Amino acid sequence: MNRDPLVEVYRHPLLQASDLDQLISVHRPISFEKGDFILKEGALSNAYYILVTGLVRSFVFDFDQNDITTNFISKNELILEASSLFQGIPSQENFQALTPCHCLKIDFEDFQRLFHSIKGFREWGRAWMAESLFQLKKRSLSMITDSATDRYLNLLSQQSDILKNAPLKDVASYLGITDSSLSRIRKETARN
Repeated sequence: MNRDPLVEVYRHPLLQASDLDQLISVHRPISFEKGDFILKEGALSNAYYILVTGLVRSFVFDFDQNDITTNFISKNELILEASSLFQGIPSQENFQALTPCHCLKIDFEDFQRLFHSIKGFREWGRAWMAESLFQLKKRSLSMITDSATDRYLNLLSQQSDILKNAPLKDVASYLGITDSSLSRIRKETARN
């Protein structure tokens, strides 16, 4: 198994080489085709994945049954529905491969066992959760305080792979705008 994605994701000063070896030993390669669901709304999550290659979208349906993108997951990021995995409740989100995806899967039981036995893994988990909370807060504030153009430009500068691989309707819903607004913003920014 290629260790590089795991070493990249689990980078933390308290994780020793022997700790990484234990973590690597419980991850299993798994692939998804474009359009495959990794987790569907209503299902229980019993694992999480590290995305090695590809692009995944998480989404929900609003009160009018409109499909709204909540996140994009790119290379070396976790595909994880934390509420379902850690609280044992049905997922409210769907996770779907937008491209062919190669992942490394860790079952919840293995995660729990190693989380409780490896101090560096616990510290990595806390740091990951804190960073995820920070990013969620930052996105929430951006949806209120930034213009649609600024949100688009931030996505373009920070995660251009999304704009190359995701359907524009998914990008528009992620940005909180209509498809036609996204088309207008793209034309305006291309001219400037």
